[in-house]
Amino acid sequence: MTAPCTGEIQIGNDVLGDIAGYATLECYGIVGMASPTLRDGVAQLLSLDKLRKGVRVTSDGEGVVIDLYVVAEYGTNLAEVAHNMSERVKYVVSSSAEVRVDAVNVHIQGIKVRK
Repeated sequence: MTAPCTGEIQIGNDVLGDIAGYATLECYGIVGMASPTLRDGVAQLLSLDKLRKGVRVTSDGEGVVIDLYVVAEYGTNLAEVAHNMSERVKYVVSSSAEVRVDAVNVHIQGIKVRK
């Protein structure tokens, strides 16, 4: 029989950002992650190895706030896609990291026709 472990586990915001980014890419209507800054008014689509740059995680001590910067698929209902993505990310982050998610803010930086 083993004794219970005592202590504290800390999960970095970068790790939470990766979890949120991968959960976002699994959502219907999302083409990819985008940079939070627009260059010449055009969203820059990020590659998978730079996925974390399209996610901002801030914590207030109790929970976290996640900002997602995405490019959506042309022709989808943007409000519905954003709502579903927000709920999915909140569920995945809170269940896999056991962190309270206070808010998920979705910033649609552009739309693109999926080929």
